[in-house]
Amino acid sequence: MRRRPTALAVCAAVIVAAACGGDAVALPPAPPPLPPMHPLPGAAGAGDPYYPDDGNGGYDALGYQVDVKYDPPSGHLDGDTTVTAKATQDLSRFDLDLRGLDVHGVEVDGKPAKFSREKTFELVITPPAPIRAGTTFRTRVRYGGDPAKTPHDGGSENGWKHSSDGGAYMVGEPHSAAFWYPANETPRDKATFTLTAHVPAGWTVLSNGREGPPGTWTEVNPVASYLTTIAIGKFGVDRSTLPDGTPVVSAYAPGVEGRRAVGDRLPEVLGFLTAKFGPYPQSAAGGIFLNEDVPFSLETQTRPTYAKWADLPTLVHENAHQWFGDSVSVRNWSDVCLNECFASYSQWLWAEREGQNLDDRYRAAIEITRGSTDFWAQKLVDMGQGHEFEGVYNKGILALHALRREIGDPAFAKLLREWPSRYRHGNATWSDFEAMATRLGGKNLRPFFDTWFRGTKLPADADLFPGSLRS
Repeated sequence: MRRRPTALAVCAAVIVAAACGGDAVALPPAPPPLPPMHPLPGAAGAGDPYYPDDGNGGYDALGYQVDVKYDPPSGHLDGDTTVTAKATQDLSRFDLDLRGLDVHGVEVDGKPAKFSREKTFELVITPPAPIRAGTTFRTRVRYGGDPAKTPHDGGSENGWKHSSDGGAYMVGEPHSAAFWYPANETPRDKATFTLTAHVPAGWTVLSNGREGPPGTWTEVNPVASYLTTIAIGKFGVDRSTLPDGTPVVSAYAPGVEGRRAVGDRLPEVLGFLTAKFGPYPQSAAGGIFLNEDVPFSLETQTRPTYAKWADLPTLVHENAHQWFGDSVSVRNWSDVCLNECFASYSQWLWAEREGQNLDDRYRAAIEITRGSTDFWAQKLVDMGQGHEFEGVYNKGILALHALRREIGDPAFAKLLREWPSRYRHGNATWSDFEAMATRLGGKNLRPFFDTWFRGTKLPADADLFPGSLRS
């Protein structure tokens, strides 16, 4: 905010004392000249060895303002996105990630910029003048096309899909955002997110964060780009608040109205998870319940997106991610156990709340899997590109229960709260987690982590049955 100068300020800015009724005041010395620039292109990747082309270097994304117009009958999308970023080096050019879609024009700080497309999804931008390190700049990209025609790799990279009611939805991991807006598509670079979506009358738009005027959503907390979403449909929408005033917006596609029995338990689930993990870290809550047979549900920030088969354990899992994965995000996809192992173990914690003996459940699982070399061959850390989501949902649960018994309930309970508190709205690594667990556990845990999380064989009995599991 720039205020109108006061009379005193004007007097201090001039030497003519008579005009101000006082003695002459010397002008402040001129600022030193800026050092010479040495502009270079920003890196075409953020540095994750599993996905070296994902994300970009040379800048830190601060916020996305995404404005889209979507026509459900034709599937055509027109986009106008502004990316606010801070240069981390002198930039001669930089990249954004955008898959498919035709780019109609690019501006940097209001001036036309040159652009080209390289590789599969690099949008290479040359600003009209080099950008100095430390400068905040804004890049506007206008684009359009049918995002459903953009190829994707399958699996958890779902791409833009048409929904059964004629609308559309977007979920995917590790790639999602670049299918419908230009982004720095890496969890290393989190930013705020605002969506304004224009759709024909009768259609409803759901996205992340807090709801504004129709079609407008704002997430004020930093979000990894793959955790942003859009869903356009003939939804029935329920609105309420949590006891602390946090707004809850949940939407149900035609045909899944019966899922309200699950969705209505969200306040209960969040209350339970808050007791385990600490204060709810997000600006809003809710869910998007699709009538689609997607092979996964996804923890889209503040408002998870659910396949039509989603049940109460899925609700627990995706909302545990609001702490583990969304608020605290990975730096490298090799550490995805920090997201999925904990969200999966939260389902066991919920079962324990319901009266289940987890030690008995653990021993039964060990007996079932003891002879499976394939099961134990799944690494939970540094598992290799393409294998990130194999062991974390099953072996990961057993590993965390064994860790709980290894360090004891008091230390484990403290770990579940201190981890999301220490790295709230940031990024963390597996090494960070091992260090915290070791400190809270008060013992050398390296052999335990080696055999359970980096190992590929059934652990020896000392690590397989630690603490109370020995009895």
